[in-house]
Amino acid sequence: MFKYLQRIGKALMVPVAVLPAAAILMGIGYWIDPTGWGANSQVAALLIKAGAAIIENMGVLFAVGVAFGMSRDRHGSAALSGLVGMLVVTTLLNPGTVAILQGIDPSQVSVAFAKVNNGNQFIGILVGVISAALYNKFSRVELHKALSFFSGKRLVPIIVSLVMILVSFALLYIWPMVFGGLSTFGIALQKMGPLGAGLFGFFNRILLTIGLHHALYPVFWFDVVGINDIPNFLGGAASIAKGTGIPGVTGMYQAGFFPIMMFGLPGAALAMYRSAKFENKNKVASIMLAGALSSFFTGITEPLEFSFMFVAPPLYFLHAILTGISLYISATMHWMAGFGFSAGFVDFFLSTHNPLATKWYMLIVQGIAFFAIYYSLFTFAIKKWNLKTPGREDEDEDEGENEMSSPTTHTATAEALLEYLGGADNLVDIDNCATRLRLEVKDQGLVQDAKIKKITSGILKPGKTSVQVIVGPHVEFVCEELKKLVK
Repeated sequence: MFKYLQRIGKALMVPVAVLPAAAILMGIGYWIDPTGWGANSQVAALLIKAGAAIIENMGVLFAVGVAFGMSRDRHGSAALSGLVGMLVVTTLLNPGTVAILQGIDPSQVSVAFAKVNNGNQFIGILVGVISAALYNKFSRVELHKALSFFSGKRLVPIIVSLVMILVSFALLYIWPMVFGGLSTFGIALQKMGPLGAGLFGFFNRILLTIGLHHALYPVFWFDVVGINDIPNFLGGAASIAKGTGIPGVTGMYQAGFFPIMMFGLPGAALAMYRSAKFENKNKVASIMLAGALSSFFTGITEPLEFSFMFVAPPLYFLHAILTGISLYISATMHWMAGFGFSAGFVDFFLSTHNPLATKWYMLIVQGIAFFAIYYSLFTFAIKKWNLKTPGREDEDEDEGENEMSSPTTHTATAEALLEYLGGADNLVDIDNCATRLRLEVKDQGLVQDAKIKKITSGILKPGKTSVQVIVGPHVEFVCEELKKLVK
């Protein structure tokens, strides 16, 4: 079960990676026309509307992306099946169609069905998962010669469309209850105000340790229960006009991440570098600098977080608490900024001209304070409890490998990893997400953890045959080279 949830989490990165495009388009549009938001500039209007086209169809993107990401061979037919499935479900569960199916007046249809549209990420994920499962099962089926044209991958969209009729029928009765439960959960946190935002930040980081943080954020960032924080924030003036965007409130589940990702974690990186043994400082400097730059500019934090998550759990727990506190502070003070992908400098810069970005400059002040807090607390904790952060390993733990040179190319990294992972015969499946190699091996006993840690940001073993290697934003290139070597 855990392994399957991990696969869903990985597949979700496919559609989520599209959000930066929306953020860039809408951000530049807002920058060009800071008062009219497209009313005073055709160029701004084009950019904002183009970005909105992505945001308003995120459910479709989730269905296509998850179906593709979870398919056996990542074939385009799987993505097409996800699209077909989403079209069937959203059409059958449209309020007008529901009124006909239930034989009631449209005004009596549950409000839950108004949320079953192209922008519903929850429905998109459900359709994507089911479509991928059907693709993996039926994409190799060979029919009788009379029907041979529909064999294999051509058969899958047909089966998906039929199955989605049954799924829609089930959702006709289940969805209002599910929506009600999620709404209750979301509303409970909404009523908690800034405290709810803080709890969201804390659990968001805690769930990263098992790769399930992707299952938490749709409730708050997208339109699963009506919070829809990211699209509402990116909507800017249009969201304000519709009443879905409230200055000083919309963005409360995003803003507090900026001080952490742009300042706090780089402060932690500096603390770990300063605390490393003198002979290891050069090696640690390269790891920490790369991780800090990634965190600051893009908001991709895994290279840094995995460098201390398991070697120094108290530090990671402290990091989760500080993240929650940051979200609580920004929400309390109504310091707001938003992002399309993650809370890095690029998204921060683009959001500053959004009318919903209130007192965004104070997040910089808050960030500087958190840089000092992270640096001070991490330095104190590392030395007080002698935590084995990178560069502080005992000599006998190094196993004489301190002189090992780090690979300088993607090919060299892949060659080294292939050896340390037990060779080609030990690798069953090779894949990657935004920053990690996700591998299935025959025998974990052949995996040389210590050596892998010396050339990457870390290693995680979530299952008996599952191995995840934290490589960084360039993981895709290393993954391709590793696949070539295995072939």
